[in-house]
Amino acid sequence: MNVFRSITMAVLAVTGLFAMSGRADQQNSDSEVFLFSYFRGNGDTGLYFAYSEDGLKWTALKNNQSFLKPQIGGKLMRDPSIVQGPDGTFHMVWTTGWWDNGIGVAHSKDLINWSEQTFLPVMKHEPTAKNCWAPEIYYDEETETFLICWATTIPGRFPETEREDDDNNHRMYHVATKDFKTYTDTALFFEPGFNVIDTFIIKDRENKRYAMFLKDERKAPVAQKNIRVAFADKAAGPYGTVSEPITGAYWAEGPTVLKIEGRYIVYFDKYTQGRYGAVASRDLKKWEDISDQVQFPRGARHGTTFAVSREILEKLKAVDPD
Repeated sequence: MNVFRSITMAVLAVTGLFAMSGRADQQNSDSEVFLFSYFRGNGDTGLYFAYSEDGLKWTALKNNQSFLKPQIGGKLMRDPSIVQGPDGTFHMVWTTGWWDNGIGVAHSKDLINWSEQTFLPVMKHEPTAKNCWAPEIYYDEETETFLICWATTIPGRFPETEREDDDNNHRMYHVATKDFKTYTDTALFFEPGFNVIDTFIIKDRENKRYAMFLKDERKAPVAQKNIRVAFADKAAGPYGTVSEPITGAYWAEGPTVLKIEGRYIVYFDKYTQGRYGAVASRDLKKWEDISDQVQFPRGARHGTTFAVSREILEKLKAVDPD
């Protein structure tokens, strides 16, 4: 792998000991509420938020209007992934364009006022890399490090799995950072032997392991594009054998997860149906489709769920629609 040594950016440093948000094992309480960050359409209108008290019914904020417009790369803000760091700062990564060689990064204390948007050229060292899709950011408490993972196709890199009926042949890559000033070299993160995108990591505290949800992006011989899960002892992997599909006979992508009252809920974009779905489990083995129980804002696309303080929510509610 070619080196991607370090990138210096004028952004916020991260300090502290505890990440309040960005974990899947969050329980709603009197002091917290759930948020969902998402995009609409092609992503050119930017960042949207919805909130929920129970993790089932989600209500759009700002009358389903954008909170932040894209300014870098291909001028898109697709697949916004947000995590709250130890000092309370929110960090967001997103897809900046269909065929960009990097991703977007920005930071905020209140999800309203954002730092300058920065383009992070994570695949610049790979001249034939086609894209950088759906980055996800995860805060690893054990190493006090932020992991950023995304999907990229490099033609010819995995020839044994290239298929004429697939448009791309993605694998997951990643960088890590403690301060958003210096990053590790870009490295291969997950290679399951097939076309894969949209990973989302959670900590399974009860079993002292990590679960990574992912989209099987193959068109064939898999009957449907679906969500699966793999496990590891550490957040950075390596992850083991991929499970059978946990979603049903429909195309699904962009998984995001909450744990509410002992039950894991995996939300996903039923992108060919123009709606959101969900499956639930108490043991990460047996899954129940609860798509008929969830309600998301009209037009919501691939995003991330996380918990925030009610103070943050009230500030978001106070933002006037355009």
